[in-house]
Amino acid sequence: MILCFGETLLRLVPQLNGQWIEQALLKTYIGGAELNTAFALAKWKEKVAYATALPDHYLAEEIILYLAQHNIEVSRIHRREGRMGTYYLPQGSDVKTSGVIYDRMHSSFAQLTLEALDVEKMLEGVQWFHISAICPALNAGAAEISLELLRQAKQKDITTSIDFNFRNKLWQWGALPTEIMPALTKHCDVLMGNLWAVQSLLGIETQLENNAETDPAKLLEAAGKSMAALHQLYPNVQTSAYTFRFEQTYFGVLQHHQERVASEIYPIRQIVDKVGSGDTFMAALIFGIKNGWSAQDIIAFSAQAAVQKLGETGDHTQAELHEILQKTC
Repeated sequence: MILCFGETLLRLVPQLNGQWIEQALLKTYIGGAELNTAFALAKWKEKVAYATALPDHYLAEEIILYLAQHNIEVSRIHRREGRMGTYYLPQGSDVKTSGVIYDRMHSSFAQLTLEALDVEKMLEGVQWFHISAICPALNAGAAEISLELLRQAKQKDITTSIDFNFRNKLWQWGALPTEIMPALTKHCDVLMGNLWAVQSLLGIETQLENNAETDPAKLLEAAGKSMAALHQLYPNVQTSAYTFRFEQTYFGVLQHHQERVASEIYPIRQIVDKVGSGDTFMAALIFGIKNGWSAQDIIAFSAQAAVQKLGETGDHTQAELHEILQKTC
């Protein structure tokens, strides 16, 4: 069983230039980094559970039913007072940009406390535990919960993974990312991110003269140096993967135990929706490792899955496993 833990978010998609007002229409998608990863893994027939906190009202009931219909186990979802976390982002925009508007204060998840959770029961039957850096970015309580879940998972010899998605707008509760993330990273086996996120969250410099660099050779060299520093500082990390997404190309780099490999450079033919691409890469990384694939097969599958998601509408991928595999051959 793979357990993904994080906040369920409603993404509200306004049509710009006042069209959302004129048309009285605000499209809504259900997502959140960890939930998007869970959706992909369930789509590919992995046994997946999802843990979060949701309010006790009928909209949350409908979300839980939707997850269950997509073969995600929902018994670990905690119900409590509060509201749904939301954010606003136009179709095709990047969640890392200034265009994102968060509205997550006082959500059920934001008010969740460690004392309210039965961690022992939550981790029962779990072989792999996944979280993202978005959780500890939310507030001090979420950071405490994230650390304790990772710590207890490792005590139980559960494989742990973390998505180093850096959201500058969320780190506003008083602590710097570099004061929080090292403690979490010490309990992680698998880490996925990019050069700049690792620098922002752990303080490991990119070793690039120009942070807008797009030369693949220089980026691969910088990735190698960053990964070497990462694994030296955090020897518990067995696998790290970095992604590089530009307007027209995408590729990934993987350090899996002692082997470092890169994917081919994939062309991006069309970007329909940028949300969920990294979450799909994370799901593919977990899938490949869990199924004992070679390092080269893992990075090829992960990069191709991420590229395919860029051409899909919505927060989580709809691609079947065989569709992605056909394109990696």
